Parts: sequence; C-alpha cells; structure tokens
Amino acid sequence: MELEMIGKRAKEASYIMGCLGVSKKNEGLTMVCEELLKQDNMDSMLKANCIDIENAEKNNMKPSLIDRLRLTKERIEAMAEGIMQIVSLDDPVGKIEEMKIRPNGLQVGKRRVPLGVIGIIYESRPNVTADAFGLCFKTGNAVILRGGSDAVHSNIEIVRIIRGALEKCGLPADAIQLLEDTSRETAARFMKLNDYIDVLIPRGGAGLIKTVVLNATIPVIETGTGNCHIYVDESADRDMAVDIIDNAKTQRLGVCNACESLVIHGAVLEKILPSIVERLKSKGVEVRTDERAMKVCPDTVPASEEDWGTEYLDAIISVKTVDSIDEAITHINRYNTGHSESIITNDYNNSRMFLSAVDAAAVYVNASTRFTDGFEFGFGAEIGISTQKLHARGPMGLDALTTTKYVIYGSGQIR
Repeated sequence: MELEMIGKRAKEASYIMGCLGVSKKNEGLTMVCEELLKQDNMDSMLKANCIDIENAEKNNMKPSLIDRLRLTKERIEAMAEGIMQIVSLDDPVGKIEEMKIRPNGLQVGKRRVPLGVIGIIYESRPNVTADAFGLCFKTGNAVILRGGSDAVHSNIEIVRIIRGALEKCGLPADAIQLLEDTSRETAARFMKLNDYIDVLIPRGGAGLIKTVVLNATIPVIETGTGNCHIYVDESADRDMAVDIIDNAKTQRLGVCNACESLVIHGAVLEKILPSIVERLKSKGVEVRTDERAMKVCPDTVPASEEDWGTEYLDAIISVKTVDSIDEAITHINRYNTGHSESIITNDYNNSRMFLSAVDAAAVYVNASTRFTDGFEFGFGAEIGISTQKLHARGPMGLDALTTTKYVIYGSGQIR
C-alpha cells in the first residue's frame, strides 16, 4: 500500500510539474544546488555516506566499487555543479516541433511535453540521485528512485535535502521520492506500478538491466551494457589505430563505451597488431587472441568463443581476425550489444558501408568509442545511454525525457 501511495503522490506532482515554466524550474534547481553546498548539509551527507562505506567494507566490497560509492566534499560540489549545468540547458518542454494548416482550416501542431512519472533503478553511485533528479525536474517529470542497498543512507540524505529545497520554493517535494526499502520484493512490485509510472530506466550492470527488462510491466528504456568493437580495416593507418584503441580501452576501464573487442583485417595483422598489443600490454591489458592473431603475437592469451560476446569492464580485450569488411560487420552485428562501434580506415567506401550496415546506437569512423556520452555529444548531460531502438537511442539528454502531444486549433469545424 505504501508503494502505491508513493506512486499516487508522484502522479499528482507530475501534473503540477508539467505546467511549470522554465524560470520556476530553474529557481528550484538553483535552490537545490545552494542547499547541497551548505556546510551542515554537506556534513550530514558525508556522515550518512560513512555508514554506507563502513557497511561496504564489512561486506568485503571491491575497492573500485567502494570508490564509486564514496562521497567527498569535492564530489558533492561536482553534484551541485552538475545541477547548475542543467539550469543553463535549453528546456525542451513546450517546444512546437511542427504546425500545419489542414484544408478544413484546422491548425495541427506537435508540442514537446514531459513523460510524466519516471522510475529509475540504479546501483551504488549516490551522485546518480542528484543527476537523475536534475534532468527529470528540468523536463517537468516527477521521479521515483530506487537505489542500491549499499548506498541507501547516502541516498536518503541527498533526497531529504532536495525535497527541503523544493519546499522552500513552493514546489512539490514529491517531484522526487526514494524507495527506502531496497528489498527485492519491493523492487519487483515497483517494476509493475503501471498505474502511476510512465517509464522505467535501469542504470547499472547487465544483471540489473536484464532483471528489469524481464520482470517490468512498465515500458523500459534499456541503458548501458556495451560490448563495443573497433575494426581495423586493411587500409587503416597504424599510428591512428594504436592511439584510438589505446584510448578506447584504457582511458577508463569500467565504462560502457570502452572498447572490449578488437576486429582486425588479416592483411594488416603483421603490420599493425604487434604495435597495438605492445601499447595495450604496457598499460596492463590482457590481450586474448584467435589462432591467426596469436601466430603474430605469441605472447597473448588464447581467446574462447565466450570472449567475443563479453563486456569485460576490466583490463582485458579480445582480438578477432577477419578477411573482409563484410566478415567484420557480420561478426560485430552478431556479438555487439547495440552500443558503440568504430572502424579505422582510409577507404571511403568501406567507411560508408560500415556506417550503413553496423547495427548500433553510435557508429564511428576513425574515432574512439569513448565519445558516446551526452556531454561529448553537446547535450550537456544525460540520463543514460539507450541501447534499444524505441523512443530513444544512444545518449539520452533532456529531449529523451519528453514525448509529444498534438495540439489542434479550430474555429468551429465539425467532421
């Protein structure tokens, strides 16, 4: 019953949010930023975060995951800065995308409107709490958040501060609500709250996303999982290939737009692969190769069939040898996750073929897959990277958190 009440309050808040002007929304976001930076609020967030960190250490959580969970003064300041960046972005709500006059005189237009109530299920990082709120609030949506149990104390405190800031501005505090019960039973019920939630967005690992997709009865926007490939064509420049693959693999290991799979044309195995392997191994990357690539680089690890479809999120990369661009495209489309794929080539026709035939949200020519990001694409911020095809695909900025409605002006017409 409590979960239904949260849904009802969110739905009621969404009706108010949908009618707010941009100045009022920006006023609320600015107040949130100011409250996050107040010393007593900072202290309370850090105190709550210490409880989460202590629990994580007791549960033997990996140091890399504890780092994602940790809040510091600098990270809280970055959260607040992110909110202010959203203030500076253009508000898509109310934008008229088209208007036409029918032969009978009706004016038919299409207007951008909020989605309504957005549910977000995410893991670990408490900064997502503030980021998700800011993007949803700017687009006139109410949001219900379900974070992981490992960050529950931090999330409770962040949401308390945000709700207090909204109340100070006379705005509905229920524009943001947090499920404090992080049990699987509550999460399962949350995924079926069709009467109140318009769309559900999972942010996290492959296991979380799969669970939501298989169990939710609410429309889901899949985000995240990235088995990203870079194909080195037979016309590729060696130095460019080495630099791009180094960046795509090693700049950040645990992100969804990192390169996990290298595909290389057999004609350039001896010319280019040793340089790539040397650079990657110097950065501590384990290179897993097929038989042909291993003959050229015997100091690598044998790859298995499982490697072709694995998102490592680690210092590991697989190498597959092909004899044509058609074979490369077939391999990529079979094993990719619809995220980001890149070709390194000096052949214009091959680049055009790759762009047309590869099935992914972002397809590159001669560039690192690490650019698949809302900020890098000029959106200012993102709620996630969609790997599906309906409603939104690729980095999801403010526009992706809206939908459209038709508005029709008449002067007494009847049909």
